Amino acid sequence: MANIVKVHPFPATKTFTNGLLNEFFNRGIADVFGNDDMVMNQPAANVTETNDAFKLTLAAPGFDKKDFALHVENNYLTIEGKHEAQTEEKNEDGEKFLRREFRYEAFKRSFKLPNSVNFDAISAVYENGLLNVTLPKKEEAKPFSKNIQIG
Repeated sequence: MANIVKVHPFPATKTFTNGLLNEFFNRGIADVFGNDDMVMNQPAANVTETNDAFKLTLAAPGFDKKDFALHVENNYLTIEGKHEAQTEEKNEDGEKFLRREFRYEAFKRSFKLPNSVNFDAISAVYENGLLNVTLPKKEEAKPFSKNIQIG
């Protein structure tokens, strides 16, 4: 079974924990502890698989669909998001942030795609703070089943 794999394309820009440990142990500190919660300033992603497609869902609240750019090259799907964050700490009602955890001004995520993906049919929809990317499988990669009559 082929999987979609998360990729960190720029090792020189990584922090101490995700850069140096990555180079030394050939894996990130998040891999050592079993989760990706330590990756900062990147939206979380869920990947699912059906018989017909892979589905990638990226949580990116506060963006508009025009803020995203998706690109496929050499079996890598790269998703970039960039928008101007609200710099004002108070709104017109006098409400101010006491804690602000989802503030993505820009991000770039890359995923290695299996050869079974039909690259010409990839589609994406952004709604309710979620970017949903559908990666259909090639016909030959879909499960095949047939009942054969005994004559």
